[in-house]
Amino acid sequence: MTSWQVLLDEAARWRDAGRTADLWWRDDDAVDVGPALDRLLDLHRETAAPLALAVVPAQATTALAQRLGAEPGVDVLQHGYAHTNHATPPDKKIELGLQRPAMIVLGDLGTGWLALERLFAAQALPVMVPPWNRIAEILVPTLPEIGYRGLSTFGPRKRAEPVRGFRQVNTHVDLIDWKAGGGFVGEEAALTALVEALARSRSRDGEPIGLLSHHLAMDGGAWDFLRSVLEATKTTQGLSVRTARELFMS
Repeated sequence: MTSWQVLLDEAARWRDAGRTADLWWRDDDAVDVGPALDRLLDLHRETAAPLALAVVPAQATTALAQRLGAEPGVDVLQHGYAHTNHATPPDKKIELGLQRPAMIVLGDLGTGWLALERLFAAQALPVMVPPWNRIAEILVPTLPEIGYRGLSTFGPRKRAEPVRGFRQVNTHVDLIDWKAGGGFVGEEAALTALVEALARSRSRDGEPIGLLSHHLAMDGGAWDFLRSVLEATKTTQGLSVRTARELFMS
């Protein structure tokens, strides 16, 4: 049985249960226009798949804002502040950690949100995407206090709302093999991760399942797979790609 057939079988289980699995697509590290962004937006238009673009506020350009302003179906999320690592080796990279006083971290985030609001207006959603998908647990409850409505990291979430009214919607399928130095993780690995996440969601709380791409780091294999899986969702009953605005704000 092919991995693609396994995906179709999992979708059929959702359908047979009278349910539809919610998928969503997040792409990280956007800062400026360029060929990679053009390719990403072309894929978004050609597949008609909603796109959530995590933008680094401290580096975001006016050109990016103008480009995205002409793209309906693209939501902008806040990707930390400057995507700067404040950990020291051998600790894992983190921007939103406890290496600095919490008030400084939160102050940076507030400054970043003001920049996103100025550049992207209503296209920006008050949703935090921590760089490297890491944030100190103690900081999470403070995010809604300074105006955020949601959080998105990587892997199965512990709960749908870490704080009442504050939603966590994660990604689960990373197309890049970072441990091997980059490049596509491979069709088999990506599909396996997707099917396992869908099955886990079906047996638990129906957690939306996120596809995670990085337009600045993807090779041809990753682009081809992303197109294939987005196209498959259009013709497979039991699967639906939702917008970030629906998942976080409705």
